[in-house]
Amino acid sequence: MRAGDGKDSVFRRSSERGFRIAPWRWAALYGCGALLAISAFGQEAASLEEVLARADGTFARRYVEEEMIDAIALYEAAVALLAPSEIERQAFVLNRLAQLCYEATTFSPGDTEEDRLLFERGRAAGLESLRLNPDYATIEDDDFRRAVSHVSDAAALLWTANNWGGLLGMSPIEGLLHVGKVRALYERCLEVDEAYWGASAHNALGAMLVVTPGPFGGDPDAGIAHLERAVSLAPDYQINRVVRAQYLGFRFDLFGRIAAVRDAEFIEAELSAVLAGAIEPWPFWNREAAKEAEALLAILVEMSP
Repeated sequence: MRAGDGKDSVFRRSSERGFRIAPWRWAALYGCGALLAISAFGQEAASLEEVLARADGTFARRYVEEEMIDAIALYEAAVALLAPSEIERQAFVLNRLAQLCYEATTFSPGDTEEDRLLFERGRAAGLESLRLNPDYATIEDDDFRRAVSHVSDAAALLWTANNWGGLLGMSPIEGLLHVGKVRALYERCLEVDEAYWGASAHNALGAMLVVTPGPFGGDPDAGIAHLERAVSLAPDYQINRVVRAQYLGFRFDLFGRIAAVRDAEFIEAELSAVLAGAIEPWPFWNREAAKEAEALLAILVEMSP
């Protein structure tokens, strides 16, 4: 679930997400990532180390759309170059690819076919990473929650859940029916490392519990506790404050859409603090937090009497 989710459902953000990526640019990534990456090194084929070194550089600059596109192509190329025996490297590359696919959707307005393709690729990469654990792989289809209990890779758990949640958010009814698997991934991530990536699992699970109807596992009080815990653990990860302002400051309907203002003063104070905050040490997500804050403040103005 994307930090700040709730736009159109339990799993989507309520704010707009910047400029849409040109569809042809993302289409170019599918099936030819290795060619795109290797071409950057000239006529000779690039080694895995060369591809990963370049990928790591573009990852650091992924708040620029072109760098995000390059990063995904490079990590796709790295997947093709990895040896089956390199389990730890496989996990790193697959997790990084899942993360980038999820983050790339922040460049679009949301609910686009490009988003769907990215979420699907990100979920596939995340599940492939989870299946590197043989205990998970053998019982995944029989008992998903028990399978997840064998995983100790916080990155695989978080980014798989985020992409899966994004997909379910594009179909709210299906999302409510299948929320349990996404929740299981977040809860296991908290058991493994609750502070991972700015306490994102607390953030995402909290938003989910606040807006999910009770019969489908929602629990607003528990959700608020998770949102507060996220801010407590990672106060400089500004998206935590945006999500807390969103879910404590607004009221939501059955499908997680903003329906009314609960506490305008709280929303304005929290989001103003976000806009005044530093970009570092989370340059990608703190930039995103500022965009989210501006969009939510605009919604607040629209809904104010």
